[in-house]
Amino acid sequence: QVHLVESGGGSVQAGGSLRLSCAASGDTSSTYFLGWFRQAPGKEREGVAAFYPGGGSPYLADSVKGRFTISLDRAKNALSLQMNSLKPDDTDMYYCAAAMTPSVDPRDPNNVDSWGQGTQVTVSS
Repeated sequence: QVHLVESGGGSVQAGGSLRLSCAASGDTSSTYFLGWFRQAPGKEREGVAAFYPGGGSPYLADSVKGRFTISLDRAKNALSLQMNSLKPDDTDMYYCAAAMTPSVDPRDPNNVDSWGQGTQVTVSS
């Protein structure tokens, strides 16, 4: 079981930047991906970005490519999501996620084994 705690959400104007962080603890050695999902009220949770500690290119949703960057500080077991050029459409609750099963789709929340508590991101126009 992996325990995840997010930080760094907040409010920003369109065009601004925010950085989300996620502290991971527990059995992280066999994690397939660590990632970020987001969810608006009444909508399904969607995968935004994923990092593969075992290697491979990170996954970024088309809607955030060129604006968001995902990274992992292995020494601290800390996952980050740098969000630039933010848009009002990026307003959501953001959740840190960990999946243990190899080769699962990082876009599907059903593949996630552990979730953080969530952090709100609000982008005003």
